[in-house]
Amino acid sequence: MAQRREGREVVLQALYANEIGKGKWEDIINSVIKPKLSNDSDIFKFAERLFLKIVNNQDEIDDIIQAHLNNWRLGRLNAIDRLLLRIAIAEFLYYEQIPTKVSINEAIEIAKKYSTKKSGNFINGILDSAREQLNNDDRINKKGRGLIESSFKS
Repeated sequence: MAQRREGREVVLQALYANEIGKGKWEDIINSVIKPKLSNDSDIFKFAERLFLKIVNNQDEIDDIIQAHLNNWRLGRLNAIDRLLLRIAIAEFLYYEQIPTKVSINEAIEIAKKYSTKKSGNFINGILDSAREQLNNDDRINKKGRGLIESSFKS
């Protein structure tokens, strides 16, 4: 799990580079993700795939986040919080083997390290609301033992 957290942290850095620099995705992968994760091919592949899933589906992910922001626009959010929300939502939607609870917990823990004191609670609230709505809309499809709890279904 700690290895995937490292991958998520590197994806956060790559997304930040993408947002600030508006560079080519290949350049960001080669300059941010690859140098930091080249010693573990599984985590590198995880991080690369996660980064690409987010940038290729950013509009859909942002629409989901925006639907759960009360009286706020996505662009007004702290950049780190916005990027962590994107990472977790992407994991909800595109990673069948990662439990939603893990995605939420990882986003909160990374926020504690890289963002503000209030970010963890804020991120938890948005992700819990988004998870509930996505689950009600049957957009979360988790497979494997213990990946989705019956309490999540209404």
